Amino acid sequence: MAKVTKTDAEWRAALSEAEYQVTRRHATEPAFTGRYWDSKERGTYRCVCCGEPLFSSEHKYDSGSGWPSYWQPLSQDAVATAEDASHGMRRTEVHCARCEAHLGHVFEDGPEPTGLRYCINSAALRFEKG
Repeated sequence: MAKVTKTDAEWRAALSEAEYQVTRRHATEPAFTGRYWDSKERGTYRCVCCGEPLFSSEHKYDSGSGWPSYWQPLSQDAVATAEDASHGMRRTEVHCARCEAHLGHVFEDGPEPTGLRYCINSAALRFEKG
């Protein structure tokens, strides 16, 4: 997979302010406010920054958290993780493997078969029906 890199100015020009703050500055949108948190449409969720396919609606579930939640990514190569010790917590950050956009966090309190909850910001995603 070819990596996507841009300058900060290029990211700012390509993204809305909310998309930029979430994906490039590691912000979090408020719970129950993102455009996809309760979406039931069938399709693929892509990275808002580079278009990489990240999550399938087939793996989406209602976690009650207020953010789109998935029990697995579309492929293990689509996302990468890193330790996040910000805000006085220890969490696992999830980012796009292609462009390193911050997507959200993954927790070990999800449903079977993985037991994982990928808690993702809507502002980091673009939905493609299908």
